[in-house]
Amino acid sequence: MFKGMEYVYEVNKERSFSKAAQNLYISQPSLSATIKKIEERVGFPLFDRSTNPIQLTPCGQEYVKCIEKILDIQNGFENFLSNMNELRTGNIAIGGSNLFASYILPPIITDFREKFPLVSIHMVEANTALLEQQLFSGALDLVIDNYEFNENIYSRHKYCNENLLLAVPKKFEVNSKTINYQLTAHDIINNKHLDSSTPSVPLELFKDEPFLFLRSGNDTRKRAEKICQHHNFSPNVILKLDQLVTSYNLTCYGMGISFLSDTLIRYTKPDPNVIYYKLNEDSICRNVYFYTKKGKYFTRAMEEFLKMAIPKVNEDIT
Repeated sequence: MFKGMEYVYEVNKERSFSKAAQNLYISQPSLSATIKKIEERVGFPLFDRSTNPIQLTPCGQEYVKCIEKILDIQNGFENFLSNMNELRTGNIAIGGSNLFASYILPPIITDFREKFPLVSIHMVEANTALLEQQLFSGALDLVIDNYEFNENIYSRHKYCNENLLLAVPKKFEVNSKTINYQLTAHDIINNKHLDSSTPSVPLELFKDEPFLFLRSGNDTRKRAEKICQHHNFSPNVILKLDQLVTSYNLTCYGMGISFLSDTLIRYTKPDPNVIYYKLNEDSICRNVYFYTKKGKYFTRAMEEFLKMAIPKVNEDIT
């Protein structure tokens, strides 16, 4: 019944026979014929070919759910073998937003790869909502994020603290009124914004300026709204984005004001066209965690990766 299930799974993932065929290194006619044979064995069509892109039929949806259960069992056994073989085989799937995937994860993954060269590593870069969805489904083993996932479902392992700051295009006229509050990227790197003697800017001075916000479901978006509400104004949001790095780049080009983390400022190339400001709010402070799903088999590859990412994390692993 499930012979050839990988073909069905790939077509569903890509929503396209041609793309799936490329990924599977077979011809499209061959793939179509294989799917047709599987549908004949099942007795019902699995795909609705009248739509573009193609969609699963109700029967197809149940078939894919069964595939995912089979893959989960298969992955669980492979992970068990990986422990038995002292990481001479195995795999680990890690996810993060653009910021973490671009700057935080690469050196950790490189070190892990050098120590365990035979462990296959898969990295996913996506927004928080998709990362949590994939962590819940089992597609990802670990996710690094600054959003607080449900503690009843996920275990968390603290990576670092970070603080939000205001990033304003240098060309904005409002900066002429805030000279005493201005910070550079160099100041942030040297933790001047964490010094109690550094003044916080009155945010209401920027209430008439254009803002760049992240989309709903993002921790930075939630905190930014709360901060503006505390200062009794509704920001003029001209654009909503998926990634903090994108917001930063648009601020560098002078498009609008962003709420950015000091983590981003530390890791990205300083831009002379941006001025930073310290904010005086409880909600500017947050933690960055590695998340794992509770109840999921905690492989040795996951344990070793976390130990390498956070030397003290082994105290938190339960």
